Amino acid sequence: MSDHTKISRSEAQLKKLQRAEDGRKAMAEYEAEQAALRAKTERLRALRLAREAEVAKSESRQAIRKKVAKKKTAA
Repeated sequence: MSDHTKISRSEAQLKKLQRAEDGRKAMAEYEAEQAALRAKTERLRALRLAREAEVAKSESRQAIRKKVAKKKTAA
């Protein structure tokens, strides 16, 4: 084999290895981004549910106060 063919093959192998490494890096980056997105979504969902529960609790307290006030004025 000529030196040129050996160089071409070794360059091709190097490029193939580099592409494989780039693919692994890209996949790791993608997975990290997805994990961060899931964590953010879970955190925001928990905050939303807590806020909704607080609003519902507050509304029920107000409804009870209105009922008590109506009973006092009716009596």
